[in-house]
Amino acid sequence: MTQPLRYAINVTLDGCVHHEAGLPPDAEFMAFWTDELRRSDTLLYGRVTYELMEGAWRRPELGEWPDWMDASEVAFSEVMDPMRKVVASGTLDAVDWNAELVRGDIVEAVRRLKERPGRGISLGGVKLPATLAAHGLIDEFTFVVHPVIAGRGPRLLEGVRDQMKLELVDRWEFRSGASVQRYRPV
Repeated sequence: MTQPLRYAINVTLDGCVHHEAGLPPDAEFMAFWTDELRRSDTLLYGRVTYELMEGAWRRPELGEWPDWMDASEVAFSEVMDPMRKVVASGTLDAVDWNAELVRGDIVEAVRRLKERPGRGISLGGVKLPATLAAHGLIDEFTFVVHPVIAGRGPRLLEGVRDQMKLELVDRWEFRSGASVQRYRPV
């Protein structure tokens, strides 16, 4: 039995997935993302997402979280920081932050990763998920849809050419008006 590969991302009504396009995070929103992390024991990112997440959520060398972080952001960081990370990149020479670097055939590497024991793999980013979705490797899609029209930016699963049928398995709303929609392939 393989462990599930779960893709979760924020998206605007017009399909934009740029990390600054949605509503600003609040405590309810951060608690959701912290719980999403807890569903898995491995994070899978491409280079861009890995560097973005590391810059924002890695524990500083001095050990203290920055003053700009509120309690909900610290809670998120404390779950993410020690997690195992797998980074798919052809341009990085090395990674740290509990990470291993994967090069070459990413589709085959993810198939092998899914065969390892574990609670699940949390997938983030834009380009890598489109590649993995096109190969039928994603077991669950979670979209946090923000009531915003961004007008520009990278689009959700851009580049997927074949139709994918998904079944809605859960849905709920935040007080902010953002909604969570969780799907599984049919």
